[in-house]
Amino acid sequence: MTIPCSQTSNLIRLLTSCGQLSLEKATVHQARRKLLHFTKYTFPAYKAEPFHELVAATLDGVVAGEIHRLMLFAPPQHGKTELVSIRLPAFFLGKRPDEPVILTSYAASLALRNSRHTRRTLNSAQYKRLFPDVCINPRSRSVEHWEIDGKRGGLVAAGVGGPITGFGAKLAIIDDPFKNFEQAQSETYREMVWEWWRTTFRPRVWEDGAIVLIMTRWHKDDLAGRLLKQQADQWTILRLPAIAETQKERDTNDKLLGLPIGQSDPLGRDPEEPLSPERYGLGTLLELQRDIGSYAWAAEYQGSPQPMEGNLAKRHWFEIVDQAPRAVKARVRAWDFAATEKKAGKADPDYTVGTRMSVLQGIYYVEDVIRERVGPGAVERLARQTADIDGKKVRIRLEQEPGASGKLFVATMIKVLDGWNVGAEPSTGDKIIRAMPFLAQAEAGNVRLVRGAWNEEWLGEMCSVPHAPHDDQWDSAAAAYEELQEEKPRGGVKRYA
Repeated sequence: MTIPCSQTSNLIRLLTSCGQLSLEKATVHQARRKLLHFTKYTFPAYKAEPFHELVAATLDGVVAGEIHRLMLFAPPQHGKTELVSIRLPAFFLGKRPDEPVILTSYAASLALRNSRHTRRTLNSAQYKRLFPDVCINPRSRSVEHWEIDGKRGGLVAAGVGGPITGFGAKLAIIDDPFKNFEQAQSETYREMVWEWWRTTFRPRVWEDGAIVLIMTRWHKDDLAGRLLKQQADQWTILRLPAIAETQKERDTNDKLLGLPIGQSDPLGRDPEEPLSPERYGLGTLLELQRDIGSYAWAAEYQGSPQPMEGNLAKRHWFEIVDQAPRAVKARVRAWDFAATEKKAGKADPDYTVGTRMSVLQGIYYVEDVIRERVGPGAVERLARQTADIDGKKVRIRLEQEPGASGKLFVATMIKVLDGWNVGAEPSTGDKIIRAMPFLAQAEAGNVRLVRGAWNEEWLGEMCSVPHAPHDDQWDSAAAAYEELQEEKPRGGVKRYA
C-alpha cells in the first residue's frame, strides 16, 4: 500500500481518532531503534531465532557507525538476506535518510529483486508510522535507482560488474558475489570479482562508510578469502555453520581460513546443534550433507571451503555387487570419445570410454565400462556393436566437443546409431565440478559397481583424479549420471547442439 508523504500525518490522526491505532508506544519506539524489532514490525510473519537476533544486533552496530566492515558467512535459506539486503537498507534510510545505500549481488536480477522489496517496505503503512518524514521521491522510483524525497539518501542496485560508477554510499552491501560452486572455482571469474571490488565497488564507499559482505564461502581465494588475507584486522567476522562444530573442528577450520583460533561458536551452541532449528532441523541438515557431498557441504553450509587437494573419491564409497536389478527405472550408456589415433609427442593418448549406468530407488549402478584406444572408424564400429549388445531400451548419450568438428562428429555418430534413443550434449564446464553430484551420491553410499574385469582400472582412475594421468572414465561416469537425472522420451530421439 503506497501512501504519499503529505497524507501520512492525516492518516495517523484518522486512525487514532477512530480507535484503530492499537500499537503500543513501546513497540513503535523499539521498532525505530532496533533492526530486529523493525523487521518484525514491518514483516509480522518473520520468525526470529537466536541466530537472527545475533545477526540483527550486529547490524545495529553497522547502523550506529560502530562497525565499518562486516562479513557474514551463514548457510542458504536461513533468513540472512531478508535481514541484510531488504530490512537493513530500509531501516538505515529511515534513521539516516541523507546517507545513500548501494546494494549488489552476483546477478543484477537478485539485486533488483531486493531493491524492489526494500522500496515496498518504505511504501508500507507500517514504515510510515515509524518514519513519517522518509518517503521515496515520486520522480525517482526506478528499481535500479531511487531517492528519498528532499534528502540525499537513496538506493542503487546492480549486479557484480554493473553500473554503480558515479554513485557513492554510506552503506554498501554485497549479497553473494558468486552464483554457485562452479563459478567460484573459476580463477578467471574470481579475478574479475576482485578487480570489480578493487576498482569499482570499494571507491564508491564514503569515508567512515560501512561495508557488509554476506556470501557462501565456495573457495579459499574468493573475495572474502582475499580480503581476509590482506586486511583481516579491519573486519568483524560472523561465521555461523549450519551445524555447530566441536572446538577442535572450529579451530581447525578457522586456522585454514586465516581467522583467529580459540573462538567459540558465536551462539554458544553445543556441537551438532543446528543454526536455525525451526527452519532446518538436524535430520534435514544431515540429509542435505549426504546429498551434496562433503566438499560442497563444508563450503556452502559450514562456511569453511576445503582445498581440492589429494584424491576426491575414496574406494570404500563404491560397493561391488554381483549384478544390477533387472527392473531399473532407467538405463543409459554415456560415451566420452577420444577418436584420435596415437600422435607423435603424445606417448599416452586418451581413451574412448562408454559407461552403462542404471538407477533404481535412488541407487545408481555402474553396470559396465568399455575403455579402448581406437581411431575414428573403429569408434563407430565400437559404438554400434555396444548398442547392439545393450539393446534399444538403453539410452545413448554422446559428449559433443566444442566447435564445428565436434558437431560434425556427433552428427555422424547419430547416423551410425540410427534407430536407438541417442543424442548429444555439449561438453561444458569444469570436469571436476561436473562430477561432484555423482561423487556426492557415492559418498552417501548410493553407488554400486557391478563386478567385472574393469572394476580395478575404473576405481584406480576415479580415486586418483585430479592427479590421474587420464580422466576419461571420470567424464563418462559424470555424463551417465547427468543423463539419468533427466526424463528423456524413448523412440530414437536425436538431439544435438
